[in-house]
Formats: sequence, C-alpha cells, structure tokens
Amino acid sequence: MARKRHAARSMEPVGDPTDGVRHVDAQGCHSGMDDHTHDPTVAPPLGGKPTGWNPTTGHWDHGTLRLAVIYGVRFYNAGDYHASHDCFEDEWYNYGNGTTESAFLHGMVQVAAGAYKHVDFENDDGMRSLFSTALQYLRGVPDDFYGVDLRDIRSALRAALDDPTVIEGWQLQVDGETPMAQESDRQYLD
Repeated sequence: MARKRHAARSMEPVGDPTDGVRHVDAQGCHSGMDDHTHDPTVAPPLGGKPTGWNPTTGHWDHGTLRLAVIYGVRFYNAGDYHASHDCFEDEWYNYGNGTTESAFLHGMVQVAAGAYKHVDFENDDGMRSLFSTALQYLRGVPDDFYGVDLRDIRSALRAALDDPTVIEGWQLQVDGETPMAQESDRQYLD
C-alpha cells in the first residue's frame, strides 16, 4: 500500500509555508533518529501542550512525526485513506519497535487501512481486523499524542466494530480541529 520513503526526505517547504505546518528550513537533514526526526521549523500546536510538544524548547520532540500527523489527518479527512496510510507508514519506519512513537504510527496506519477497506472495498471483516489491531497498538498511547484526539479515535473504532457505518463521515481531530487536505498537500507525499 505504501512507498518506502527514507528519513532523509527533502526539507524544502511543503505546501503553503504560512499554513501552520512548516516554515522554510535552511538546515537540511540530519543523521540519527533523534536528529533526522527533529525539525525545528514545524509550527507549534494550535493550543494546549499535547504530548510530544516541548514548551521549554518550543519544539516538537520529533518534528517529522508532527508533520506526518498533520498530513495523515488531512488526507484521512479528505477521504484519501491511501495517502493517509502512506503518511503514517513512511514516518513509522523512523522508529524502533517498542517505542510509543512506533505504536502510535502503526495504530494510525491500521486506522487508515481499515477505513480504506470499508469505504473503497466494502470489506467490513477486513476493517474490523485492522481496527482491532489499531486498538491494540494505540493502547497506552497518551490521549493527546502529537495533538491527535486518540480518545475519539478509540471510541469510533470500538463503535465501528459493531456498526461499520459509524466511520462514514467521521473525521480525525488534531489540535481540536478537523483539517482537510488541499491539493498543495500532495507535495508531502513526494
């Protein structure tokens, strides 16, 4: 379902640099997990102090994870579940097994894949299997991880196990909002 993208992706601005996602970055990519997932140009949360945001430094612990969240949520909300899946999966490759980041991203991969199964293929058994797995991965991840409303996601997934139509029209929230992908956001996938 996904194309492998390495952590050393282009650090050029993606989309509109004033849209709250990313500002111009002249630093380039770094090596090592903490370095290559660190991106000080990623905008702060729209409000609050979600898990992953470091108010002392004014930066995300893993800026590239925040970008994957922003774009993954946008594509999901636009109904482009395949692109949403790719955003989360490509970032997932940056984290080792056993980390909260890995569990979160793997769970979100399953969320997007499950929606894809239901909406595009009317395969509710496949959706249920993926959502059950997502719930396992998301267990123990903070409810506000990188601004994502995981409490709402867990609730919707549980409800969809009994009634798959619950996810029709349901949207993901980040920072209390339900952002939608624009055509310019497709640059993130390149």
